[in-house]
Amino acid sequence: MTNKGLSTDSYKGVRDFYPEEMAVQSYIFAVWADTAESFGFERYDASILEPSELYKSKGAENEEMVNEQTYTFIDRGNREVTLRPEMTPTVARMVAGRRRELSYPIRWYSIPNLFRYERPQKGRLREHYQLNCDIFGADHFSVDVEVISLAYHIFLNFGATPNMFEIRINNRKEMTEIYNTFGIADTETQTKITRLNDKFRKITKDEYKNELRKIVDDKKIVEQIYHILSIGDNESENPVLKGLLELGIKNVRVDRSLARGFDYYTGTIFEIFDVSGENNRSMLGGGRYDNLTALFGGEPITGIGFGFGDVTMHDFLETHGLLTSNITAPTLVILPTDAKHNMEAQKIAQAFRDSDISVTVDCSNKKLGKKISDAVDAFVSYVLILGDDEIKTKKYSVKNLGEKSEQAGTLTELIAKLSS
Repeated sequence: MTNKGLSTDSYKGVRDFYPEEMAVQSYIFAVWADTAESFGFERYDASILEPSELYKSKGAENEEMVNEQTYTFIDRGNREVTLRPEMTPTVARMVAGRRRELSYPIRWYSIPNLFRYERPQKGRLREHYQLNCDIFGADHFSVDVEVISLAYHIFLNFGATPNMFEIRINNRKEMTEIYNTFGIADTETQTKITRLNDKFRKITKDEYKNELRKIVDDKKIVEQIYHILSIGDNESENPVLKGLLELGIKNVRVDRSLARGFDYYTGTIFEIFDVSGENNRSMLGGGRYDNLTALFGGEPITGIGFGFGDVTMHDFLETHGLLTSNITAPTLVILPTDAKHNMEAQKIAQAFRDSDISVTVDCSNKKLGKKISDAVDAFVSYVLILGDDEIKTKKYSVKNLGEKSEQAGTLTELIAKLSS
């Protein structure tokens, strides 16, 4: 606080959503929800507060992450509480809590608010929203294909084309088998290699090899592992790859360097990358976690899912020019030429709304030319100018601002034309 009053800045690493940003956010959420529901997923949610032990448990991300990257505090009941940094442990807890009441397989999705204390940078903030989609109780590879297909169709439903992004898949079990052939059978050592592999694309070749030598003190094995991770692998016997190709999803490849940093993944893992030069990064990731619910007791329930952050989604849409012009604007704006016509404009607006046409009234004291200019700047599709003649004759004209064309008629006729 200064002598001029409180700062208007938001907390570092989080965002305010003014109406124009909120309109885009709502659009993203709507496409996410519609696509998930088109695959038969049901929506759920939970509190942002979780007991810290949920993230410190074996199978969740390591305790170092909890201590350094989460918002954790002691509440007034002397309980350690964490603002959730991810949703997968929460949904596993919820499924385990009603394991006997649920009819499997279940398909659930949510759009939770998540928190991580880390350095804000492009595509990564301290607070974000994320689409989470998970299937529990089905372990056939076709379910892995289904989940990745859902992620693929999200991009298409935003107007993207397959050449804008690439799906990369790997399998934790297959990587374990590869390590075993090299004589690396120790689970702890394999876990260290997996965590290092998660940095494979982010560090240099020499840095990777030097770090790997600290884990595996055998130069020949280091070279073999590096070779496997650095070459492409599109072997047709990979069932998930083959299944995606059968669905016509061709922008996919096996990438042995793909690791996913969480310890709880057990089989298929995948990420989707933006292939543009200006936003070349991973946008979405997930995989199979068949043992996570066992943390809560009882037999484990198989699961697979992914998370897709709103920040990376927005960056992708912006990079590829997919933030369509009608996201933030009503279809029609009515422009009264005088304040005495404002209530008549409201009545006409209501008639359009009753036919599911979004409309607003510019009841400001601006000149007509400025009102039209504002509508153009806001990407409004149509304007209706309301003056003495229109009110007297009950005949109106709707101008198409994009095509610079005009349609005239009664209110009923114009509603029918805009509804078609």
